[in-house]
This record gives sequence, structure tokens and C-alpha cells, in this order.
Amino acid sequence: MPKSRTIYICNECGSESPQWFGRCPACGTYNSLEEQILTQASSDLPSRGVGSWHNQSATNKSTNKPAKPRASLKFDQISDRQVLRLPSGYGELDRVLGGGVVPGSMVLIGGDPGIGKSTLLLQVSNELAQRYRILYISGEESGQQVKLRASRLGVSQRINDANNVQKHEDESGSINGNGDGSQSGDTSVNVSVEVPVAKTQEVASADLYILPETDLEEILREIESLKPNLAVIDSIQTVFFPSLASAPGSVAQVRECTAALMKVAKHEDITMLIVGHVTKEGAIAGPRVLEHLVDTVLYFEGDRFASHRLLRTVKNRFGATHEIGIFEMVANGLREVPNPSELFLGNRDDPAPGSAIVVACEGTRPIVVELQALVSPTSYSSPRRSTTGVDYNRLVQILAVLEKRVGIPMSKLDSYVASVGGLNVEEPAVDLGVAIALVASFRDRIVDSSTVLIGEVGLGGQVRPVSQMEMRLKEAAKLGFKRAIVPKGQKFPDLNIEITPVAKVIDAIIAAIPQQSLSVEDFAPDDDEEI
Repeated sequence: MPKSRTIYICNECGSESPQWFGRCPACGTYNSLEEQILTQASSDLPSRGVGSWHNQSATNKSTNKPAKPRASLKFDQISDRQVLRLPSGYGELDRVLGGGVVPGSMVLIGGDPGIGKSTLLLQVSNELAQRYRILYISGEESGQQVKLRASRLGVSQRINDANNVQKHEDESGSINGNGDGSQSGDTSVNVSVEVPVAKTQEVASADLYILPETDLEEILREIESLKPNLAVIDSIQTVFFPSLASAPGSVAQVRECTAALMKVAKHEDITMLIVGHVTKEGAIAGPRVLEHLVDTVLYFEGDRFASHRLLRTVKNRFGATHEIGIFEMVANGLREVPNPSELFLGNRDDPAPGSAIVVACEGTRPIVVELQALVSPTSYSSPRRSTTGVDYNRLVQILAVLEKRVGIPMSKLDSYVASVGGLNVEEPAVDLGVAIALVASFRDRIVDSSTVLIGEVGLGGQVRPVSQMEMRLKEAAKLGFKRAIVPKGQKFPDLNIEITPVAKVIDAIIAAIPQQSLSVEDFAPDDDEEI
């Protein structure tokens, strides 16, 4: 019976310790050490690349000469040819990835259970399979279950239609060509790769393959045999390395399996799309080193009560971070939302008191969003504050500014603020819209529905400048808004929209509701009004 020993591995940094600590000695994270039992077989595994380096360095040390690099290149000797990205067939996903899928990259996608990670990757695999060879590795479903889900999404039907067209073209070529299926002058060669049927299950296409497997060695053997352009791992927590005694999903298993897949991806130029489970706190399960190893980290977010889904970039070595792609979950899968501003705008034809329009930015994408506020007298000693899609701390700060600088007794009022559609708009540029919506609800006034509000509210009541102003104004003008209330002192482009610069919050309030002719005296409560 092989001997075993117990070590403790940190979930955050991956460091090992012979005993348990409440705080990781390496990174200082509390309650992050997990028990790991190692057998003699797993503990005797050689480290990746350590042996060859040790032998070479010992030889150099014995000769007392500096080590000579064996595979390094001078920076100017590296080819600077542009890497062609693979279009995924979904513009929202390409936008998040920085313009398409980079060959040889590793993309980690995390999200809550049932949010649509597998659905998205199956649809993307179907689109890419029309032009490239795709291997979909499922550790959570059998081949029949994947095909059943594909049929529900309409993926199998689309692939069958494409195959029928290709079959018709092949038959036409056989009739009109040289009798052997090739046309005169055609020098192309059709190369097919034979794959064992019992091992890899094909889903209605010669270029989309399904492999229900969790053994890493079998997965690597299949990738080496098939040589796909892209491989999907669903999910990394179900894959295990047989030489390790720990259970699938443990820190050691996730780290070693990801490192092995990364080596194959870089050496063979195969793109890896990896699904990662998340914890109850919303972070990707497993060691933090998992996010460090991959090139791109995406989070698939959404509300179970809403149909839209947000694909957000957290890390991207080949593009901008904090980009978002917006999808909508429909009966036959995920559908792109090319104009998200229409999704997060309410009914502008019938505005209600307490509504204001703002322009938020997610990465490089401006989104016009409607904010709604409700202010009412409180029945408690401490007033209630509630937010949906808006930062709670910024709401508390804006309420204090309105009470101190404008004179509205917000400390005696319950305040509720929400964004239409539940989109998270937590940047400072929406402060002015929140303040105007609160005042409009307090006085039961309607804000001009053709006006957008952009600006940060300072503690002194000033309206401060924000970034990406030109991009925000262009989006508002494109959607037909007539006026924008913005901070004073910024440069504005020449657009088909009226610019109203303001310096203080009280000036913005008066400018936002011109038809009621508000004045400063309007903001103090009436003597006979009960608060």
C-alpha cells in the first residue's frame, strides 16, 4: 500500500504548507488552506521542466562559465507578423475578446449555474465548426445529452442543413468534373483525420466533435490525434489527472490540469475555451493561479428574473478589460443584443416622476440607461435606502449632498433607486442622474425625456468632469436625445445635440426641469408639509 502524507494548499496563491494555518503564510489570505492527501506515487512526480534545467545548470557550474540560453531569441528577431483572429460568429463575444479568438490562447469563462455558459460555448462551437475543426470535451454530460441540448438549441438542424448543401455541391462537382469528384484544374487535397468512433462521438458534422471524458490523459491523447483548431473544456473542475490522488476539482488537480492544457495550447497553437465553476461568493472555484495561467478571464452574469446576460471581461492579454457583451436568453438559446441602450431604456413616450436618463460606459461601450427613484416619508427612526444596479455607498453620499447643499431633508425620507433592466451602473458618471431622479421624485416632477445627464457629484455640490465624454454624447445623439446636461469646463464635440454645462447640482436640477420653472426656494419643504 503506497504511503501517504497530508499537506495544506492555499486556494488563492497555491502555496503548500505541512500544517493548517488560519492565515496563509505566503499571501496572508484568511481561511484559504485546504487539506490535500498525497500518496507516494503522486508525491514522486517530477516537476515540469525541473530535471532538464537542473542538469544543464550543474554542467555550466562545473565549467565555471555562464549558462548559454538554448532557445531564447533577441527581441528584434521575433516575427512581428499580425496574428489573425478567428471570428466566433457572435459579434458580442468578439467584442469582449478584443476582436475575435486568438489562436493558441486560453479563455476561462465563469458564471453561476444555469446562467448559460455551456449554451454559449455550444453555439460558438457550432459557428466555428463551419470553418474550423472543433473538439467539445464534456465532463458533465454524455454525448447523447449534448446532442439533445444541441437539438433544443437548433444547432443540429443548422449543421445538417450545412452538410446537405455541401453534399449537393460535392455531387454537382462529381457530375461536372472528371468523374472522380474533382473538377479540372483543381489541385486542392481534402485531408480527413480518422477518429475512433467509440471514443469520440460526432454531432452531425465532420468538424464538430464531442468527447465525453474527464481523464486528462485521454483528453490530451484525443487532442493530439484530432488536432483541432479549438477545444472546449466543460468544465475544468471535472477533469482529473490520474497520477494525483486528490479528487477532481481540488486545488492540485485544477492547477496541474490547467498547466498541462496550457502547454498543449501554446505548443500546438490550439485555442482552449475553459468553463470554470464559481463559489457562492461569485469567484471562480479553485486556486487563484487558475486565473493567472489563462490569457483571458470572462464572467457570465445575469439575473434569474431577467432574460439578458452580460459577458464581462476581467482579464485580457489581447484586448481591453472591463468590456461587456450583452446577450438575451430566448427559447432557442442565446441571442445577441446589438443595441443594448434600447434594452435598458424605459418607455420614453410616457415618462413618470423620478425618472432620469444617464449614459454609462462599460469598457469602451456607452450604454444609455434609465434610472428610477422613489422618495417617500419614512415610518421608521432610520430611513431605508435601497438600490438595484446602483452603488449603495454612492447613493448615501448623494443623499448627504442633497440635504447639505440643496436643502432637501433626505434624513427623514426613504429612498429607492433602480436601473431599468437591472444593469449595474456603478461608475461616478451616473451621480448626476441619481441626484436629479431623487429630486424629481421628491417634488413629483417629470424630467425632460429628451435630456440625458452626465456628471459626477462632489461632496461640495459641484458637478465634476468624467472620462469618455465624447463617446457618451455620440451615443446619446445617435438615439435621438436633444439635450445633454454635463459638467462645466470640458471640451465637447460638434454634435447634433444641445449642450448645457452646469457647475453645481442645484443648477443641474433647475436645467433638467425647465417647464416647471424651478427656483432655489422650491427645494425647501413647505411649512405645512409633513415629513
